[in-house]
Amino acid sequence: MKSKRVMPDPDDEAADVGPQSIYDTDERDEEDLWFLPPEDDEVRDDFLPPGPRADRRLLFDPRDWRTAQDELSSELADLAVTFGALDERLRAGPDGWTHRLALMDVSDLGWWTGDRISVDRLALWTGLRIGATSDDVQALFRAGWAVRRLTSGAPPAAGGWEDGLTAFLDRLAQGIEDVPETVGDLAEVMRNAEGLHPVTQAAIAFHAWRALSQGIGHDTEAAIIAARHAASIGRGGAMFMPLALSGPGALRGVGEPAEKLSAWIRGAGQAALAALLHLDRVSAWEKRAREATGDLSGRTPPILIDVLTAWPMVSVPLAEELTEASRAAAQRNIDIFTQRGLIREVTGQGRYRVWTAAL
Repeated sequence: MKSKRVMPDPDDEAADVGPQSIYDTDERDEEDLWFLPPEDDEVRDDFLPPGPRADRRLLFDPRDWRTAQDELSSELADLAVTFGALDERLRAGPDGWTHRLALMDVSDLGWWTGDRISVDRLALWTGLRIGATSDDVQALFRAGWAVRRLTSGAPPAAGGWEDGLTAFLDRLAQGIEDVPETVGDLAEVMRNAEGLHPVTQAAIAFHAWRALSQGIGHDTEAAIIAARHAASIGRGGAMFMPLALSGPGALRGVGEPAEKLSAWIRGAGQAALAALLHLDRVSAWEKRAREATGDLSGRTPPILIDVLTAWPMVSVPLAEELTEASRAAAQRNIDIFTQRGLIREVTGQGRYRVWTAAL
């Protein structure tokens, strides 16, 4: 007897067995369907085609920096007063003072960037192009570029940020293909910052260039760009605003714009004050040195005083080059200055010796 095959009842739940067809409906909770847009009353532009949009907020929003600037107006005024005094001191002093401060500031900056070029080596390099080794020749090139940019040439914003910055960076930027694009990006950031105080603009330029440029030496570039631009608040006596003479506090600001700007203003104010006090000591030393060497004959002693005023560290070859005297005359006058307590030798060596003014 044949058994009769019983067909399953479509309404019977027990009949729902086996794999689902691709045409079967999925009654799973819609909360699991993360890829669906919100309900009609919650649809936002972000979910319209072609899909979620990128964050279009400004990387350096000038409104945040203006708010920070307003909150720090008192500190900013104190910095302006200190830098104004430095600016007037440099206007009334010899040209060598700017060069002296540039050598010191760049050398101190190197301890933050990692180049770590001492003042005496930097002086030898900028004065005689000697002292480089295979390990640090690029660091010396960067430091020499920084000294030149702090003491001569147009500021980075001259003629507009894009053109001015291209000219400002060209020596260090040769061979770096992405410089034109990053220069344009920084120019756009600085155009958005128009109307802010030059010190605030300098802080923005510093942090923006560090974020935009990925080339070797971008930290040095950022500091030098900012130092030259910040000096636009002066009357032309100071070509740059010192940033590292009292430590890299101005360069270490992190976090929100208020924190960055606060560190920038505080560090720059301390550096400007350190420069001002240093020039007071240099001025007093120069007066004492001229009185102590008034009995010496020849043209070398007064020129050597000028050299020691403009250069924080001097070797015999450098003194020979700068005074245009013979090696013997330079050595003889350095010995006389040492005997009279005007200068001191700093290396403690028998060869490759370096002297500095006994401030």
